[in-house]
Parts: sequence; C-alpha cells; structure tokens
Amino acid sequence: MSRYHSGWGYKAFNHAVATANLLLQIILIIMVSRVSMGWGEWIVVVVSAYFLADLLNGIIHMIMDHNENYTSIYGPLVAQFHLHHQTPLYTPKALPLIYFIESGAKIWLAPYLFATLLLVQYSVIPNFVLLLLVLVGVLSSVAEVSHYLCHTSKSKSARFLASLGLLLSRKHHMPHHAQDNINYAFLNGMSDPLINRLAVWFYPGYKQTTDLHFARYSHGNEGHRL
Repeated sequence: MSRYHSGWGYKAFNHAVATANLLLQIILIIMVSRVSMGWGEWIVVVVSAYFLADLLNGIIHMIMDHNENYTSIYGPLVAQFHLHHQTPLYTPKALPLIYFIESGAKIWLAPYLFATLLLVQYSVIPNFVLLLLVLVGVLSSVAEVSHYLCHTSKSKSARFLASLGLLLSRKHHMPHHAQDNINYAFLNGMSDPLINRLAVWFYPGYKQTTDLHFARYSHGNEGHRL
C-alpha cells in the first residue's frame, strides 16, 4: 500500500486506464447507435448483456479478492483493491466521477473494448453480437456505480432500481463482506448462484487469506506490508 500512495505512477496509470475506457465506450456507442433491431431482440440483448457483465465482473472480482501477488509491479494495485473489504464506505462523489474513477481499476476492460471496436469497425459478426459486446463493456463500468450506490446511497431511486433487479441491492451484497467467498457479482447479482459454485470449487475464501494481509498491514507489521 505504501508503494501505491508514495508513487504518482500508479494513480496516473489508473486515470489513463479510466480515460481509455471512457473514450472507447463513447466511440462504440456512437458506432452502434444506428443499428436497428426489433423490441424482442433488444430485450434479449439487454438481459443477456446484464447477465454476462454481472458474471464477468463478478469472476474478476473473485480472482482479485484472492490475488496475493503484492510484490509484482502491479502489486500496489492489488493491495488498493483489497482495502475495500475493510473500508466498505466510499467517499461521496458525483456518479459520473465514480463512473470514471472506478473504471480506472478495470485494466482488462480497455483491451476488451478495443477488440470490440475492431469487430464493429470491420463488421465481421452479426449486429446482435456487436450490441451485446458493447453493452457488456458499458455495463462493466455501470457495475462500479451500482456497487457504489449499494454501499453509500440512501436514495429511494437507487433502492427502487435495485428492487427491479437493475442495480445491486444492499441485502444481496452485504453477505460478501459479512461472510466469506460468496456474492462477488456487483452489477445486480443475478449471476451469483453460478459464481458462488465456482468460488467453492476454486478458492478457500478471502477472510483467511488476503484479509489477513490487511490486518497485518494495519497493525504496522513491516514484514507483511501490502
């Protein structure tokens, strides 16, 4: 953690990733804005994109929660990610700013969006699939806003959208912090039944692994610094 806060490079890198993600999302939305589909097709695309974005981001969340590679060049970014378990309340910020800042942690999203851009540019796959890929990319950033609202907002609108299954509900997500190795999805949680099975198969849980590193760090144990 000390490496993350003492070096300007990591924060600058996060802002560069966030900028790339946002610009690519804007370009992709403009490029596919003229695609015409029927209402039935749109419903299938949106529901499918919600599930895939929820699943993809939840699986990445699961992997990151168990990543203990703090000594690598990206180790400080891993450590920063793990702080959320111990400090679940965000500093209140405007939602567009949350969208931008939290998208900076999604290093994988920039190459995903760029690959999608190439597919859209050369139209090598059907419009249905193109829209699905674009929506998954955008919803991956929306997931960060959903997660923020779940932890921080007391807005009736946010709670209403969560009750409709469009955002993540506090009731669904809190077991992720109170228990262990459960409910990693953070767009709306619809894929958690599948992710929870994967978690049991592949990981022992983060309470006895990465969370312990934070406990040692917070007590000033230099030999176990994140």
